[in-house]
Amino acid sequence: MKRKTGIKKPDEGRGIFASLFPREHDFHAMLEAQADRTVEGVRSFAAWLEMTPLSNPVHLEELEKDVDTLRHGMEEKLISSFSTPFDRQDIYSISRQMDYILNFSLETAKEMHAFGVQPDPSIVAMTGYLLSATECIARGIHALDEDKTTVEEEIRHARDAYNALEDRYILSMAVLLKTSDAMQAIRTREIYHHLRDAGRAMRDTIDILHNAVIDLA
Repeated sequence: MKRKTGIKKPDEGRGIFASLFPREHDFHAMLEAQADRTVEGVRSFAAWLEMTPLSNPVHLEELEKDVDTLRHGMEEKLISSFSTPFDRQDIYSISRQMDYILNFSLETAKEMHAFGVQPDPSIVAMTGYLLSATECIARGIHALDEDKTTVEEEIRHARDAYNALEDRYILSMAVLLKTSDAMQAIRTREIYHHLRDAGRAMRDTIDILHNAVIDLA
């Protein structure tokens, strides 16, 4: 059994990620950067819903492209630097699913603009739950290498928000299907469905993050 000394090795103090990621690439920081940009994107989408009239969401497209650049850069580094298949898949999957959250948010905005669908209380509420959970995911990723209790708490809060989004989707669809304007119902249903897709990408991100916490415990 090795005895501890007062001299720190180069990787000491970096936490669990020091044993998983090569020092030349800080994958934890890359995930943090993507998570922060994803929150920024969903927050921008929520703010866009408050515009009157709704403009072409070009700013969301730019944010989505920025996040794609971050993700693709990390994927290239994973391929060249990571040798443990399970861990590589775990990190890749978190990144991929976070990207889906923003992709579906952008698609929702583009279709609302193209179809002439105005924000209603259900759209605003589901977007609020999506933003809340995405913020939880980002905080969880930031704490992943330091405080697993905090990560677990953020995961629970994110799941609560996801469940609330699902409940609102079902209730909203029940009301929508009773309307007499069939074409408006079809257009609005597309928007509700994209928000639900974003929520499910969020749910998958939460599950993968939770799996990472368990594996790193």
